[in-house]
Amino acid sequence: MKKILILALVLLPLLFVAYEVLLFIDNYANPGRMRETPVVRPHEKEILIMEQGLVPAAGGEAFYRAIPANELRSPFQAPDTGVITAGKNLYLIYCAQCHGQNYDGNGTVGQSFAPLPTDLRSAKVQSMLAGKIFKDISYGVPKGRQPALDTTIDITDRWRIIAFVQSLGLRE
Repeated sequence: MKKILILALVLLPLLFVAYEVLLFIDNYANPGRMRETPVVRPHEKEILIMEQGLVPAAGGEAFYRAIPANELRSPFQAPDTGVITAGKNLYLIYCAQCHGQNYDGNGTVGQSFAPLPTDLRSAKVQSMLAGKIFKDISYGVPKGRQPALDTTIDITDRWRIIAFVQSLGLRE
């Protein structure tokens, strides 16, 4: 009983101090509090008109999601060494951890996956359309280990990675 009483006597002042600190922060902190913001009732002020072009109505990620993979085309016309070099650098940042330095699916992180990541120089990958690879990289592979990277990698950077992967050729 004494232990409980001593514990209560120690914890009560601590709880009181914590409560006072929270009250102080709530009352004197820089960020505004919701209860202190002005209220604007409906029709009290004129409706704001949004600037033209502020919200995109064409292009962007929604366009790539909607179009079938066989209709997707890379914005880069011919195999350009600058695009391929940039794609290799991006591959090393975003893909090598799973697909490996040798593009064989034996990356450090990929070793924990079952099934292992795909060999990017395999006939299966090298025969895929660029649009299909784009969709797989962007939105993931159902029942596979490829994560969706549409929020991680910029659209044009995904196309650069694809140009690099396609430049690898078949494994001999």
